[in-house]
Amino acid sequence: MGASSLIQVDELAGLLAGPRGVPAGRPVLLDVRYRMSGPTGRPEFERAHIPASSYVDLNTDLATIRPDGVGGRHPMPTARTFTAAMRSAGVIMSRPVVAYDDWASLPASRLWWMLRHFGFADVRVLDGGITAWIAADQPTASGRSMPGAGDFSPTRPGIGRLLHATDAKAYAGRRLLLDARPADRFRGENVTIDAVAGHIPGAVGAPALATVDSRGRFLRAEELAVHLWPLTTGEAAGPPGPGAEPSDEARPVGTDCGSGGQATPLALALAVGGIWIGDPVAPGADVDVGVIADSRDSQRQG
Repeated sequence: MGASSLIQVDELAGLLAGPRGVPAGRPVLLDVRYRMSGPTGRPEFERAHIPASSYVDLNTDLATIRPDGVGGRHPMPTARTFTAAMRSAGVIMSRPVVAYDDWASLPASRLWWMLRHFGFADVRVLDGGITAWIAADQPTASGRSMPGAGDFSPTRPGIGRLLHATDAKAYAGRRLLLDARPADRFRGENVTIDAVAGHIPGAVGAPALATVDSRGRFLRAEELAVHLWPLTTGEAAGPPGPGAEPSDEARPVGTDCGSGGQATPLALALAVGGIWIGDPVAPGADVDVGVIADSRDSQRQG
């Protein structure tokens, strides 16, 4: 896994420039742009997207939102809903997937985590998203997409365990739960969208947005390792070099946030940084975290 969970613009461009008669190595491209202020990112997709991409809607394809709000803003969809969405988007089991967005890889990381959770491991996130693609003078297309029929089928066990909201407090008490929201929301300040201020008792603040730079690209693997190592091990020193044995102090890691949009990029950052997490089913992103907001004990600080 590690850095292979990301793909850079030049590598993706090279894959797409390969012979069309040999599609096995050509990735299926999924655009996951999303707007908190609007219902969908589809208008931006139709204006400009990476050629041959399909649009995936965070609200309807990567979540099952209930009118009564139960489950939070973006609760985990059923396997049936997710399977139908991936087949409609043209996901084929024999071809890799590349996901991208224009928001620091937050929505794309959710799709990365969900595909792995449902047993599809050959998925990467375009570092810097479509913004980096356009900045590199790569071509774009406009209009709606016409993907071919996909054959995606979920398999279990997948990679990454779903940490349910009802188990999160106990998990934080016995292992390590990283809260990926901004620091002010973790402290219970400037709360505008969380149902309850504060954080899950025992959780440690680790803002996902601190793992990307001003261009929305992930920090280098070495930088992520240095940044995240103290949080996951309690050690001030950095991680061992490549090939070294992991520290005995490392603990299994789970991540949470407010709706699954920042827990998953933090999980990706942990993977890119090569952080030893001890537990093969982690990092599990809590993408049913809307329930956490209702069960969270307020920990207002400062």
